[in-house]
Amino acid sequence: MSVILKNAVPLPNIPWEERPKEGRHEVLWRFSKNPVIPRNLTKTSNSIFNSAVVPFNGEFAGVFRCDDTARRMNIFAGRSKDGLSWKIEDDPIAFIKTDPDLPDSDYKYDPRVVYLDGRYYIIWCNGYHGPCIGLGYTEDFKKFYQMECATMPFNRNGVLFPRKIGNNYAMYSRPSDSGHTPFGDIIYSESPDLLYWGKHRHVMRPLGGWQSTKIGAGPAPIETSEGWLLFYHGVLTSCNGFVYSFGAALLDLDKPWKVIARGAPYLLSPQAIYELAGDVPNVTFPCTSLVDGDTGRLAIYYGCADTVTGLAFGYVDEVVDFVKRNKGEL
Repeated sequence: MSVILKNAVPLPNIPWEERPKEGRHEVLWRFSKNPVIPRNLTKTSNSIFNSAVVPFNGEFAGVFRCDDTARRMNIFAGRSKDGLSWKIEDDPIAFIKTDPDLPDSDYKYDPRVVYLDGRYYIIWCNGYHGPCIGLGYTEDFKKFYQMECATMPFNRNGVLFPRKIGNNYAMYSRPSDSGHTPFGDIIYSESPDLLYWGKHRHVMRPLGGWQSTKIGAGPAPIETSEGWLLFYHGVLTSCNGFVYSFGAALLDLDKPWKVIARGAPYLLSPQAIYELAGDVPNVTFPCTSLVDGDTGRLAIYYGCADTVTGLAFGYVDEVVDFVKRNKGEL
């Protein structure tokens, strides 16, 4: 592996399937048994997608977006021995408020999870007079604590960094409006305490093609010798509606608002039937990337058509090489 992974631990039991021997040499390839999580895995779920997974106690745990049959959006805890077969709780996470005056959430969706300072921090799109960035944590995936919102409305796609930048916590987000955002740039912010956020910096804007309407950060960035590797989704507005694909970029380790390289082509776009057809057609939306620190193997969980969850595989060094060889505008 030519790219050095920093602060990445061995994950020998990472979900994995070798690259198909036939067909095009894709940088990322789909799990042959996708969708890895069906839409009806809980008693009331209409759909399970845009969810977050982490290694936990030698196995795997996660926080899952499960829209129920009343189409209410909420997040649920789940466990798996192998990252492939999942048991997701039938009831949503009952967060314990860290402040009794903390407002109730109107909804919760699209979580990400990152291990940081001995806790598993959860960040999601939280309903409070419109979408904003919700924040919480757990230590055991049994008790969950909700903190103050990181942003005011309107904001989506909050993603925490897996370590501090200097002395501060760091986050990507996408400020938006009250509708189904017709625009969207990625913004970087820092906080000394996960409560007060500032030092806002512009990171990336939409470009042409698959990322021409809006973009948003995906899983937590991966620290490499070549910079922070960020998977992000991009949206194209076609004559038949939105199309969500995802690609990758490299950003400066010390100043993560500075883009080193940004792949012009996508890495994965809606092509399989479970990505093309569903409650919201034509969506591939990444929220999790697992990494084996020894081999650089990648497992990426992504939402498919806002209905089910897919899994794709790859190697960190191949993705980094792809981004550097196929650089577009910054």
